[in-house]
Parts: sequence; structure tokens; C-alpha cells
Amino acid sequence: MSTPKPGVLALEDGSVFRGLAYGAAKTITGECVFNTSMTGYQEILTDPSYCGQIITMTAPQIGNYGLNAEDNEAGGPKCSGLVVRELSPVVSNWRATTSLPDYLTAHGIPCLSEIDTRALTKKLRVEGAMRSCLSTLPLSDAEAVALARSAAEMQGSDYVREVTCREPYLWRDDASENHNAPYLPAGTTLGTTTAPATRYRVAAFDFGAKHSIYRKLVRHGFEVQIFPATAPAALIREHAPDCLFLSNGPGDPAALPYIHKTVTELLGEFPTFGICLGHQMLTYALGGHTFKLKFGHRGGNLPVKNLETGKVSITAQNHGFATEPKSIEAGGGIVTEVNLNDGTVEGLRHRELPIFSVQYHPEAAPGPNDADPLFGDFYTLVSKRKAGKI
Repeated sequence: MSTPKPGVLALEDGSVFRGLAYGAAKTITGECVFNTSMTGYQEILTDPSYCGQIITMTAPQIGNYGLNAEDNEAGGPKCSGLVVRELSPVVSNWRATTSLPDYLTAHGIPCLSEIDTRALTKKLRVEGAMRSCLSTLPLSDAEAVALARSAAEMQGSDYVREVTCREPYLWRDDASENHNAPYLPAGTTLGTTTAPATRYRVAAFDFGAKHSIYRKLVRHGFEVQIFPATAPAALIREHAPDCLFLSNGPGDPAALPYIHKTVTELLGEFPTFGICLGHQMLTYALGGHTFKLKFGHRGGNLPVKNLETGKVSITAQNHGFATEPKSIEAGGGIVTEVNLNDGTVEGLRHRELPIFSVQYHPEAAPGPNDADPLFGDFYTLVSKRKAGKI
């Protein structure tokens, strides 16, 4: 690593943190949030749900095991910037092909190290996630604060259009860059998989999906046809899928009326599974609404209780909005899971239709695998529909 220069992080409340600059030489703005995961910084950086955000990692040292192409959750990092306490000067892992500073530089992402991330995280917990400015260029405190205060609010922002795919395509397990792959007809070889013999065609809306989600679907018996967030209901019907999947994604779920409309039109036509933003899209399709959390849920250790089974799972999460529980009742929605830290909605299902969703990330990349059975539950739900049992 070259000798770092000074950099600055400024929050809209006037707070300023000075540190050492790494990665791209630039000035950016975004919502400053924190993630409590101990590992998985590569998956976090490349999670499209972080579009428009500056990520603060609470783990004290980041970058010690480097990065590799296999662990990317998208074609590259989707966040605006990164803040860490200490950026490891050493990369030690047999799978590593590059260092974190080199990766950030190559992809145009600025980073600050030597920041008091404990103080920053406590501020965000007490006062809430804030608009902020991160600069690795010479910038005064006053200029940085002014830029933070002029940044766009997360509430009301549509970042899905920035991260969704541009045209439909079929996920291929053996493709090195699926995000840019053209649409392939049904029957194309999907590569080696442990999936059941019977494969179901799932129409997966890409609101900013992580690659691990598609891999999980393939391994649990699905042929994954991916559609842009802007795809109309008629296009989905044209491809005659067996079921529907609604992915994770960034931004304010209330700012996506075009998705609300499509999901509402398709409601009940296909067995449906939604996660994170997809869960929130089902909320709106059921006539409900969401609200912004103070500082969100971002990490790999959040406890969730299933109200119907009593089971508690430790989950991976990344979201800043939550479902208003009473708002989904009139549309047939039932709250099935809650967050044990703050009681917010973590899962729902429809009283009669084959529809369910969770607010967390069952693909767990990074994070625990407690929720992995949900992909199997989805397969079972589709099997029952195909057999005429529901």
C-alpha cells in the first residue's frame, strides 16, 4: 500500500471524523450506516442493497483475508464508500487474489481508515443514520459538512433502477458474469447442482439481488429466470413460470410504485417468496406500508422468532425500513416472525394464498445458515400448488 493521505467523513449534524484515505481519490455523499458483521466485508461491499450508502464496519480490523472473484455478490461494489477502524496491511488467505485497498481503488470506491468507528456507531445508534460526505481529497470540515447536508435523503429515493439488470436472462451456475449474460431459453444447462430431480421455473425479480440468492434457488431445485425491476406483469405471464421470487434491493420501498403495481397484479397467480425489499413489496401489494427505522438492521447476528413455531433463528440482515404490522391485515397478511431486539416485523404470509416473505437474508452471505430451510419451504410450496393441493 502507498503512504495514505488524510481524509474526512462529515455528518449532517456537523460531526467530523478525520482519518487516512485509501481506495479511490474522490468525494462522495450517501447515508452513513453501520454493519456489525465480524467477517464478510467483500459480500457486504458487493451487496446491491447498499447502493447510496457509506458503510461503517464495527469489527476493528478489515481486509486481513483479502478478496477474490468467487465471493462477489454482484459485478462489483455497489456502496458509495467504506469506513473502518483499521485497514489490515497484510493479506493472508490462500483464496485471496487482491487486497482491499487495491480492490477499492480499481472500482472507484473511497475508504477511510483510522476512524473511531465505536464513537461513530454510537452516534448513529443514538441519533439515527445520517446523510454524510466522505472525501479522500483535500476538503475542509465546513465544505464536507455542507456537502453532507445537501445530499439526497434516503427516504423517497429509488436506487433500484441503478442496480437492477437491464433485460431478462437465465441464471447459469457456470457463468463467470451472470449479471451481463443474455436471456437463455429454458432447457439450457445450469451446471452441477444438488437440486431435486424436478425443477421448477422461478421468475425472479432483480431489485438488486445478491448472486448467492440465485445460487441457493438453483441448489434447491429451481431454474432461475431473472427479470428487471421494471418488467411488467404481462412479461412474467408470457414466460409462464411456476412461481415468483422477489429479491432484496436498496432504497426506500415506498418510492417504488411501479413495482407495487406489478406485484399487486401478480398477487395470487403464482406461489411467491420475497426477501428484504421483496418482503416490503409484498407489504405494499397487500395494501400495507413501511416506515424508516432509526438506524436499521445490518449484521449477521440478529435474532428472529417465528410466532407460529416458536423457533428462534439468528439471521443476516441489511435494511433500513420495516413493515407496519397492522397495515397488512386488511389485505390478508399475517405477521409470522418478529425481531427479538425491537419487535419489528421479520416475516409474513397470506391467510389463503401461497405467499410468504422474510425481512432478513436467508442466503446468509455473510452470516449464519439458520434460515436456509426457507428455500426448501418454497420448493415444497410450489410442489403442493403443482399437485393441486393448495
